[in-house]
Amino acid sequence: MIGGVDTHRDTHHAAVIDSTGGLLADAEFPATTAGYAELLAWMRSFGRLLAVGVEGTGSYGADLARHLTSAKVTIVEVDRPDRRTRRTKGKSDPIDAIAAARATLAGTAMGTPKTRTGPVEAIRALRVARQGAVKARTAAINQMRGLVTAAPERLRAQLTKLSAAVLIKRCATLAHDPAMLHDPEHATAATLAGLARRATALTEEITTLDRQLTPLVRRAAPRTSALFGVGTDVAAQLLTTAGDNPDRLRSEAALAHLCGAAPIPASSGRVRRHRLHRGGDRGANHALHTIALCRLRYDQRTRAYQQRRVSEGLSKQEILRCLKRYIVRDVYTALRADFAALTP
Repeated sequence: MIGGVDTHRDTHHAAVIDSTGGLLADAEFPATTAGYAELLAWMRSFGRLLAVGVEGTGSYGADLARHLTSAKVTIVEVDRPDRRTRRTKGKSDPIDAIAAARATLAGTAMGTPKTRTGPVEAIRALRVARQGAVKARTAAINQMRGLVTAAPERLRAQLTKLSAAVLIKRCATLAHDPAMLHDPEHATAATLAGLARRATALTEEITTLDRQLTPLVRRAAPRTSALFGVGTDVAAQLLTTAGDNPDRLRSEAALAHLCGAAPIPASSGRVRRHRLHRGGDRGANHALHTIALCRLRYDQRTRAYQQRRVSEGLSKQEILRCLKRYIVRDVYTALRADFAALTP
C-alpha cells in the first residue's frame, strides 16, 4: 500500500492506494500526536505500507513527518500540484491526498524530507529570528533616510550623507519638545529618535543571536566553516539547506540543483546551450554568491580563473555561475565530512 497526506494546520487528510493506483480509502485526522498515531494505524490496516507521500513537510506536515520517521515509515516529500493540474482536476483535500499517494507510487515525487530533529533545526530556528531582525533594521534605516530627505533644512543639513551607523548614532541624540509635535521639525526629530532606538535594539538582538549561532555552527560544521569565504551566516544557511540528514543529497549534482547552481539544458535543433537555473533554495544560492564574491576579491586562484575565463569571452555573470557550481563541490565534500564526524 502507498499513502498520501494533504497537511493543514488543524487537520490532515490521508488517502491509501493499492499497487495499481486504485483508491482504497481516504479519511481526515486531527493534527495532534494522537491523530498521527491514528492516521498511521488506519493506513497500516489496509496492508503493508511501503511509503507515504506528504505535502508540506517543512510547515504543517513537519510534526507528522517526525512521527512517521520515528515509526520507521518511508516518507516522500511531495510538491503541491501546479496550477495547470488544479485547473483540470480541481482542488480539494481528498484530491490532493490521492494525488500525493499516486505521485509517490509513480516515482514523480522522490524527495526525502529533512528530519528536523538535530542541531541544524536549532540553527534554522535561531536564523529565523536573525533574518527577521536584519530585515526590520534595514527597514528602519530606510525609513530614517526617507525622513531625512524630506526633513526641514536644519535637520537635513546635519543628517545627510552619513553612513548607517553614524546616522543612527546622531538621530538617537536628537532633541525635541513633546509639546511641539504639531511642528514638522519636532515631529520629524521625535520620529528619527524613535527609529534610531529601534535600530539600536535590533542591532543588539542581531549581535546576541550571532553569539548564540557561532558556536553551534562551528560545532556542527567545522570543515564547512573553514572554507574560504564562508562565515557564520553563510555556513548556517548551507547547513539549513542540507538539513540534519544530508544523505538525502545523493550527489554533488543534487546539492547544486537544490541550490539553484546547476546549469539547465536549453538546447533545440542544432543549438546546444544551457541556461540559468532559477529554482532551488534562493537563500543557498545567495550564500554561494557571497562566497564567490569574497573569493573573487581576496583569493588569488579565483582571480586568476576569472582572468582566464574573461580572455575566453565569458561575461562576469557567466563566470559567477561557473564559480558557484565549483564552490558547490567544495561545500558538498565539507558537509559530508562534517556530518560523517557527527554520526556515531
